[in-house]
Amino acid sequence: MTTPNFDLLIDRRGTHSAKWDMMEANFGVPAADGIAMWVADMDFQPPACVQAAVEAMAGHGVYGYFGDDRAYRDAIRWWMKNRHGWEVEPQAIFTTHGLVNGTALCVEAFTKPGDGIVLMTPVYHAFARIVAAAGRRVVECPLALADGRYVLDIPGWDARMTGSERMLILCSPHNPGGRVWTADELRAIADFCKRHDLILVSDEIHHDLVMPGQRHTAMPLAAPDILDRLVMMTATTKTFNLAGSHIGNVIIPDEALRGPFQARMNALGISPNSFGMAMATAAYSPEGAAWVDALAAYLDGNRRLFDEGVSAVPGLSSMALEATYLGWVDFSGTGMAPAEFIARVEKQARIAANHGASFGLGGDNYLRFNLATPRAVVAEAVERLQGAFADLQ
Repeated sequence: MTTPNFDLLIDRRGTHSAKWDMMEANFGVPAADGIAMWVADMDFQPPACVQAAVEAMAGHGVYGYFGDDRAYRDAIRWWMKNRHGWEVEPQAIFTTHGLVNGTALCVEAFTKPGDGIVLMTPVYHAFARIVAAAGRRVVECPLALADGRYVLDIPGWDARMTGSERMLILCSPHNPGGRVWTADELRAIADFCKRHDLILVSDEIHHDLVMPGQRHTAMPLAAPDILDRLVMMTATTKTFNLAGSHIGNVIIPDEALRGPFQARMNALGISPNSFGMAMATAAYSPEGAAWVDALAAYLDGNRRLFDEGVSAVPGLSSMALEATYLGWVDFSGTGMAPAEFIARVEKQARIAANHGASFGLGGDNYLRFNLATPRAVVAEAVERLQGAFADLQ
């Protein structure tokens, strides 16, 4: 394997990058010297095996419809078994245009307008957007804070249920808090879904991006008796920085549940993107696995640098990151209203970060920072944040 160079500075400005080319329009952060730390893609090149697969397609020069996906399904099954200890049947795999699309298809396939859909907030902002756009109701079940990390509040959630809820969308590992849920916590979530007759959609897109010493558990392994109401979602896109390929795996172990999902896909005429299929097949390989191991170690170094720098500013606290590359920073200790600390970050530090309020209940005093960028960029961001809040030191 070619040794990855995560320190390589790649100028993405002017390349139709949502993360870099849209930060001025969305946050007022100048394109010339701003730092984009919002959209959850990485500033790293993918493994060489992925690049080689794309170059082979370009060399062939014919871009027709994709067919014969056996190698693609085998690659998914190999990855899930070897990296996560989970045996997947080939017929359980559906290919969607990314997992936001996969979530939307689940909402359409398994619920009807007016139904309640449970979100464990604060959580990935696209969930609520999709639910509302589909005419369903967002039911927020807030996570609790204990010793600076998110934990479940099952009794509180039980009290919020009215009987009109039909689905829970789980983010595992958690975005934006970076929690790796334990097997016992996953078991409790599964029991909650059984108790309230909810379909469980487990979005595990960050399952490969865990910090050293942490271990992600796939939901089917934590709660095998939940399979009759479980939809699993995984992808190469976060793991290997392939978000623009718009490809995702919706894996449905239960045969009866597959019917409504397949019917919805058929009704919308969804078929796979050939570039995404080739990239995913190449990524789910021993070379891809070695690349991910190197990436996790590098991200851990970025996390340490960022946490130490943020913790040096009185009033700021970065939540301990167990997985993902997304720093979740609490500004409540500054005593500032969100408008004030956001202005300091965007106007003084010239950093574009996601506003915590967009993640739902409990997010108002936070900003989310994308740390998947060369370490020199993280160091510069830390220096700018410390300068923007220098009066607190």
